[in-house]
Amino acid sequence: MTAVRNLLLFSLLAVLFAGCATKTDWNARVGHYTYDQAVMEFGPPDKSARLTDGRLVVEWITRYNGGSTVFVNSGFYPGQVGIVQSVGPSTYTDILRLTFDPHNVLYAWEKK
Repeated sequence: MTAVRNLLLFSLLAVLFAGCATKTDWNARVGHYTYDQAVMEFGPPDKSARLTDGRLVVEWITRYNGGSTVFVNSGFYPGQVGIVQSVGPSTYTDILRLTFDPHNVLYAWEKK
């Protein structure tokens, strides 16, 4: 019975936490979401650039994958251990790019 109770409790918690993951409606934020609010929500941006017309383009990496792998395997002889490390360039996915007007109000957004 304890296993069934634990499974039910785990399932209930999984459903509750899944409901907490909400998607942001960026279209609803255009025109009133400010750069300061974005920094408070996401922290300092990973990249930013001010355009000649005064707009500010900022990027946050919202999901990051490292480029390092370590593989441990026993060798041909007893007691021998081989370690292989493959280090490549770090990759990142899911970039959030927000563009703010000269008054630091959200003008446009895109996810890459």
